[in-house]
Amino acid sequence: MSRVLKLIWMLRAIFYKPFMNRFGWFSYIGPTCYLSGVKHFSFGDRVRIYPNARVESLGGSIQIGNNVSIGQNLHIISVNDVRIGKDTTISSNVFVSDVDHQYEALDIHIMEQPLDVKSTHIGDNCFIGYGSVIMPGTILGKHCIVGANSVVKGIFPDYCVIAGSPARIIKYYDSNEQCWVQASSKKL
Repeated sequence: MSRVLKLIWMLRAIFYKPFMNRFGWFSYIGPTCYLSGVKHFSFGDRVRIYPNARVESLGGSIQIGNNVSIGQNLHIISVNDVRIGKDTTISSNVFVSDVDHQYEALDIHIMEQPLDVKSTHIGDNCFIGYGSVIMPGTILGKHCIVGANSVVKGIFPDYCVIAGSPARIIKYYDSNEQCWVQASSKKL
């Protein structure tokens, strides 16, 4: 990508800086991004958000660590707390949320039912594959790799590869053996 284009994106981001909780150095926001509730955003240094992202705070905090790269068409929504750790890469067309609608009452429209709000955290040095969905309440440890098109819900330990719909651990790093190993069918 040309340096001129990145410079234009940085200058555009400077417009948002006074309105945000924090906006780090050398960060930029691509064109045609929709940002709402920016006073609840805290972006570290070298945060790169590519075009067509939709980042919304409905009163909740959105914290993005240093050196995070976010692909096109990302959608983040926060009612409580969404955190993305440093050195993380998020591919294009990813959805991250800390809120979902309840659906149990059959005589009430889903959009009119109460919300389930659960903090969502993506650890340091993670990679989120193309088209993945990170559901409310998900906690990803350090260095988690999420396969493309995965639907992720739950708590996952450091150093694992998860994939599928619903996502499950398919590999993990064995510190004793000093290598990545296939996960067995039993829970880790």
